[in-house]
Amino acid sequence: MRYEKLSSTLFIKNRAKLIELLPPKSLVIISSNDIMPTNADGTMGFKQNSDLYYLSGLDQEETLLILYPDAPENQYKEIAFVKETSELIAIWEGHKFTKQEAFEISGIKNIQWISDFEQILKTIVYSAEQIYLIDNEHIRNSSKVETQNDRLNLEIKEKYPLHKIERLAPLLNVIRMQKESIEIEALQNAIDITEKGFRRILKFTKPGVFEYEIEAEFIHEFIRNRSNGFAYTPIIASGHHACVLHYIENNLECKDGDMLLLDVGACYANYNADMTRTIPVNGRFTKRQKQVYQAVHDVLNFASQIMTSGTYWVDYQKEVEKYMESKLIDLGLFTRKDVENQDKHQPLFKKYFMHGVAHHLGIDVHDVWDKYKPFGPGMVLTCEPGIYIREEGLGIRLENNLLITDKGTVNLMKNIPIHWEEIETLMNS
Repeated sequence: MRYEKLSSTLFIKNRAKLIELLPPKSLVIISSNDIMPTNADGTMGFKQNSDLYYLSGLDQEETLLILYPDAPENQYKEIAFVKETSELIAIWEGHKFTKQEAFEISGIKNIQWISDFEQILKTIVYSAEQIYLIDNEHIRNSSKVETQNDRLNLEIKEKYPLHKIERLAPLLNVIRMQKESIEIEALQNAIDITEKGFRRILKFTKPGVFEYEIEAEFIHEFIRNRSNGFAYTPIIASGHHACVLHYIENNLECKDGDMLLLDVGACYANYNADMTRTIPVNGRFTKRQKQVYQAVHDVLNFASQIMTSGTYWVDYQKEVEKYMESKLIDLGLFTRKDVENQDKHQPLFKKYFMHGVAHHLGIDVHDVWDKYKPFGPGMVLTCEPGIYIREEGLGIRLENNLLITDKGTVNLMKNIPIHWEEIETLMNS
């Protein structure tokens, strides 16, 4: 692990929160993610299953977790299974967790080798009444790839067909929405590293540099500060490509007079920052660029102020859209009369602002959530309005990460430059 490991008190508390929600005689089983193949003997970098990490902190492949609060013997209430290492593995792959290290990270006393999983499960499973398994129940999930948990779920159903199988996601998704202080610290670390990267490219960006060169500046700064790397594939979009919401080619030359949209975040200890800033390639906003930029900034400020505890996401989105509509009228993109005559099913603002303004943030960039539950203290969300005027080749988006508290909303990105005057000053200093 490149990052400094988080305190085991976080994972102990996370497990306790889940256990409070489980009915009697419930057994929970979660597997790590696969190391995904590329071609020949190549593999992608390992990314741990978010739920397994949330409950154990064990950031290693071939890991399994069993929680059985009502187990007939104390030793079976919590068990983590890790890959047994060897001299050969140590030579070819490097160090793997010892049982002591796995205990220190997770706080789980009973650490076993993964080869013993089936026998230990068989010892305890028949005293349980239901088995809780996970599936990727995220509203945006569209993956067709079979995961290690998918295979585990099929295996459990085949071997123990008379047990009642329950969904773990509805329970975990609710508790993961509200972050503990250690999680917020990890998020802040990711945000602070992101800030360092942004300040670096403010000095670097000028006409003639390529988008991929800016991407390289970011990753250099991220890794030298112990980040896992990019939280997601970065968007480095100059000129009209800023109007493409998920532009990731990052292969064009940045031209004099264009704006540059940067949607980038660092990952630290598996917690993710998600920042968007839009800057002038030559360090100076034109009058029109400044006008549109200030409109987006105004919407960001408005949206940040109304993201309060007790507000529902659906109502929040509508309020921001209403305010955005007024800003688009001010920019001369349509008139109030046009709005009165518009098709209500295809509102005019959608041409210039077509995406959601907020999503939960945490171990996953688009963190698990329940859109029908209100915002509450401890939740961390993005706030990311944008205006995209394709006919002008101008796209501007601004995004901060916000923590909701009982006393209001805290901007975790308050130190990352955003005012147009500060952007110009830093780029020309």
